[in-house]
Amino acid sequence: MPEVIFGSGSISQAGDSCLRLGARHVLVVTDRGVVDAGWAEPVIASCHNAGLAAVLFDEVSVNPTDAEAAACARVYKEHGCDAIMCVGGGSPIDVGKAAAALVTNGGHIRDYEGVDRILHPLPPLVMIPTTAGSGSEVSQFSVIVDSERQKKMTIVSKSLVPDIALIDPDVLATKSARLTATTGLDVITHAIESYVSMAATPMTDVQAKNALFLASQYLRPSVASKYSKEAKEKMAMASLQAGLAFSNAILGAAHAMSHTIGGRYPFLHGDINAVLLPHVMEFNLIACPKKFREMAVLMGEDVTGLSDIAAGERAIQSVRKLAVDIGAPLSLSEMGFEEKAITEMSEIALMDACMITNPRDISAEEVAALLRRALS
Repeated sequence: MPEVIFGSGSISQAGDSCLRLGARHVLVVTDRGVVDAGWAEPVIASCHNAGLAAVLFDEVSVNPTDAEAAACARVYKEHGCDAIMCVGGGSPIDVGKAAAALVTNGGHIRDYEGVDRILHPLPPLVMIPTTAGSGSEVSQFSVIVDSERQKKMTIVSKSLVPDIALIDPDVLATKSARLTATTGLDVITHAIESYVSMAATPMTDVQAKNALFLASQYLRPSVASKYSKEAKEKMAMASLQAGLAFSNAILGAAHAMSHTIGGRYPFLHGDINAVLLPHVMEFNLIACPKKFREMAVLMGEDVTGLSDIAAGERAIQSVRKLAVDIGAPLSLSEMGFEEKAITEMSEIALMDACMITNPRDISAEEVAALLRRALS
């Protein structure tokens, strides 16, 4: 995990954080939404106050591509940068990580798809998440769309773990209810998938369980009001802990399928997870019913007198109820997913790195069946 600085106003330490890492010329990676919300300006000002030069790269889309990562790396080299600071949700952070890999390792970002294929150290990385959220600010993941193959590539490497993460709950106040909901459901998915992962450990279990407990309590009020300081702070902590959990325990079938669909369709990542997660949970329940029972309790369900399977079903119901309450999409068809894509999507999803740690063995036919159930 990186060094973590958590709390209200921590964004003001952006420049000093880069300075402590030896930076002199910082590339600030963000997107237009963050710029318009007013969060790029104070970060750049903080760099200047620390005596650092800073250049802005804000050409990042919702589902960032290999072309964006390459363009970001070019700006880094053209301006003689020596550190990267990302300000935003998962998209700018993933692009910044990918660009960092390119500037010291060369080639095309698809060269690093998979696990531990980055061989040379990266420049210093400082992350400031503006959503709660992707957890990418503390993880060893970068997810980038391969434009040619129209698929999301999962790049996993300890080199991608940032040096410093500045987590300031105050920045969450500028996010819409819609974005708060979709990013919050990503937190729920991270917590659940990392908790039941084949690679889970007692350390990741602590992080995943607390993330699920917090998000279950505070996502609704966070969606309800931009100004609920307590809800924003708790969701920022939930996102952080879920990120630490999945960075070390990896994820599962919901994310493998979500990456695949997101590489082809311009859907929000959290929306895809919101639809897929209950179906994947139903599939995985028999693999670890005791953990599902614990998740039900963490989400506030009374499971007294129930078998582990029956208690686990309460956890699935709780996830579905949460999605309804915050206005998330409930089917892939309402998002625009097409049934004709299921066979191809199933085969691609099976190759995603996150599928390796799913707690139940799964075939392409079973992935296709899950996608059909999620369709309507």
